[in-house]
Amino acid sequence: IARADMPIIGTWRDEIQIDQEMVKEYVKAGLDINQVIARCPTGCMSWDGKELTIDNEHCVRCMRCINAMPKALKPGKKRGATIMLGARARGKYGAFLAWVLVPFVEMKPPYKEVKELTEAIWDWWDENGRLKERPGEAVYRLGFPKFLKDIGLDACVHQVKHPRANPFWFYWEE
Repeated sequence: IARADMPIIGTWRDEIQIDQEMVKEYVKAGLDINQVIARCPTGCMSWDGKELTIDNEHCVRCMRCINAMPKALKPGKKRGATIMLGARARGKYGAFLAWVLVPFVEMKPPYKEVKELTEAIWDWWDENGRLKERPGEAVYRLGFPKFLKDIGLDACVHQVKHPRANPFWFYWEE
């Protein structure tokens, strides 16, 4: 995410699959489940001594719990990818992480949606990018709203870097 121009990251849309019996086996084998719960970045997990519960609305899908208990926890069944754009480790504007373009897209052959989005980004970058300028730098220079409008994507809540700090709304006059 920190260096890729267009990271495509695997994710899922529904709830984490929990095998409660396997969770108990992990605990019996000596796994400190409270340590797994403490490492959850959003605190969406709880253990009452008998059952592990996950508040899937607050889960950010970091997979720390799944990596700690791979036989007990599995990603949801609705699988796809998150498509991001614009990370850069160094450059004219310094280091920055990628923006979320598409929070979830199903990844099924022939991957038509992903190919169309990639072509739209490539064409936009070809028209608007400067010599030796990466896609993220071009977006940073020209603005994310203009970029979204030019490639035909609608803005969504997952694309917000931080909550609104001013009372003014920006919109394109039609």
